[in-house]
Amino acid sequence: MVVHGTSKNLCIYNGKNGVVKVIAVINVWLIERLNGKLSVKPQSSTMVNGPSSVYLGFRLEPASVAFSVLNLAMHFHGWLSFFIMIYYKLPLKQDRTAYYEYVGLWHIYGLLSMNSWFWSAVFHSRDVDLTERLDYSSAVAILGFSLILAILRTFDIRVEAARVMVSAPILAFVTTHILYINFYKLDYGWNMIVCVAMGVSQLFLWARWAAVSSHPSNWKLWVVVIAGGLAMLLEIYDFPPYEGYFDAHSIWHAATIPLTILWWSFIRDDAEFRTSSLLKKTKTKAK
Repeated sequence: MVVHGTSKNLCIYNGKNGVVKVIAVINVWLIERLNGKLSVKPQSSTMVNGPSSVYLGFRLEPASVAFSVLNLAMHFHGWLSFFIMIYYKLPLKQDRTAYYEYVGLWHIYGLLSMNSWFWSAVFHSRDVDLTERLDYSSAVAILGFSLILAILRTFDIRVEAARVMVSAPILAFVTTHILYINFYKLDYGWNMIVCVAMGVSQLFLWARWAAVSSHPSNWKLWVVVIAGGLAMLLEIYDFPPYEGYFDAHSIWHAATIPLTILWWSFIRDDAEFRTSSLLKKTKTKAK
């Protein structure tokens, strides 16, 4: 869901206390803005760099790379199973289009998620300026689109004009932000604030919707929202590597794997639920 992009921007200083890192980077960012100074790049270009080794010029974080690849695989499996269910298992309209109104949005979400985890794996295996920017940019992109999707689904916005009105300002902001961090200045403090704001906003939207809706798979949504929020704590409350490989950041990567499976299960359930509801309405009107 949103945990990947948000968490990778939570902590960017080296050290053991993640809370201090978050507070420090926000304070530095605010002081620089008040004084009108240029921001100084933090000591580390990543969040909390996990245990790593260098081989043939490549900086390797094997645990984070492996878990990033597994997350990518789970998103691919989830997206593919969603595609098969929509077009080969659920009823279609006469023009061979789906009844479910959010099909296209979830397809884009799946592709952006796979793109984000791909660059996460690349970045954790090859830490250079280009891979860093691609990693951050892909995270911002999926967070921005996830926020749009959360608004459209939780408020049940189906009219195309209304969707454009909701999406346009967010897309404009996300595009501007990506251009800013790539071609003007990679401001880690500001990027963190943007990502956390988008991530928390959509978690709140999904939680609110789960609380008021009668969706049959609400429990899956609650598990993802609560567990996703708890998983982000692994990035805030950091701890030293266990056995030299598994630090908080790599374990967070591992924690998102089962959440991804459950999240795509909820998406499939939502498609089935909406399709069933729309078919019942269609049959009622026909009578």
